[in-house]
Formats: sequence, structure tokens, C-alpha cells
Amino acid sequence: MKFKVYKEVFDKIPDVCFGVVVAYNVNNKVGNSDIEKTLRHEMDDLKIRLDGCNIKEYESIIPYRNAFKNIGINPNKYMSSIEAMTKRVSKGSKLPFINPVVDLVNSLSLKYILPMGAHDMDDLKEEITVRLSKEGDTFIPLGCNEVETVEAGELVYSDRERIRTRRWIWRQSARGSITKDSKNIFFPIDGFESKNKKTVVNAMNELEELLVKYFDCETKKFFVDKDNREVDIY
Repeated sequence: MKFKVYKEVFDKIPDVCFGVVVAYNVNNKVGNSDIEKTLRHEMDDLKIRLDGCNIKEYESIIPYRNAFKNIGINPNKYMSSIEAMTKRVSKGSKLPFINPVVDLVNSLSLKYILPMGAHDMDDLKEEITVRLSKEGDTFIPLGCNEVETVEAGELVYSDRERIRTRRWIWRQSARGSITKDSKNIFFPIDGFESKNKKTVVNAMNELEELLVKYFDCETKKFFVDKDNREVDIY
């Protein structure tokens, strides 16, 4: 199985980059108090760090808002996942505890202020890609059963058959979401070489370290950019 980013994506966002961690044989069925404690800490810390800040103008959020505008997505109507999460926590709302893997990803996402995804690879069909949608693509939002038709030309994560995220990093599908039974997991971290590449790499390295520590799993990590658009993950 491959992860690949189509050239058309780099044509639209030339300096986009992706830190990738893949974990194999994860046991996500057992609760982890350390991860829950860490998520609580990161929520509290973020609220302090961003007290009085306008999230739209925060330095870590601006590159995603600008990229959304450049590819024709209104960031006020469709906030990136990291802006939505950061705004929610900064206003005092708490993220729910879902399962250890998701809670770990959310804690690191808040720590580094980066969009970090998680996809169950056993539910992927042949590949995972970042590309432009084509006519006939469909999407089922997380928490819903209704199928949406996706217009051609939208930046998406997708496998061979189905859209996994709409509007790039706006909303993830119910398909391939992480449950307690997920064992083989693909984690993308989306960033920009000219803005936050070092932060992406640091988050990627820490995610791999904590996956091994808490889940005793095998891992691989990769860095994908315009000069290295495809990697073997599974």
C-alpha cells in the first residue's frame, strides 16, 4: 500500500509537506491514564498560551487559512481541523476522550498546533492519496450516515474508492475512523516547508516515540514533499 500526493496538489500548494507515521499491530483496546492526563494538560496549556489571542491571526494558524484561500476554500466557513480544535479549546471547551490513539493524536496536535490525522489502514482500499476530487466521488461525514456527493476539483484525502477527508483537512469521513479495534494506523501531519517544517518533523518524531512507548507497536516514518511524492506504507 502506498501513500502518495499527486503533482496537482503541489501545483496548487507548492510548499505543502507531510510528516507520516505508520503504526502496526497497535492494541487500542486498553485505556491509558497517562495519555488522558497528557491530553488534559495540553488542553489547559493551550488555553493559557492563547489567552486573549485572535485565533485567525495566530502565527501557527495563518498558513492554513492562507492555503485554504489559495485553493478556493473559505476558511471562515470551513475551518481547518486544527483551527477548529484550537478555537474550541481556547474558549474553554474540552475535547472528549475517545480512545487512546485518538487522544494521543489530539494531545500532540494541540501541543504543536498542527493538523494530525489518523486512518485505519485495514479499511483503506489499495492506497491513501492526497488529490483533487473527480466526478462521482462520495463522502460520509464522521458521525453521519448520509452520503454526500463531492464536486470535482476539491482537495481531498482518498483511497482508491472513497473520499477520506473533504476540503483537505476540514472534515474526516466515518470510513476508516479509529476505533478500539484499529490495529494498523496511518498518521499524516500536514504542514508547509517554508513555515513549519521543523515543527512537523518534531511532531512526527514524538508521535512515533509515544506510539512505541504506549502501544508496543512497530512503526515507520516518512517525509513527503514535492521531491518525494510517494512512499510505501503497508
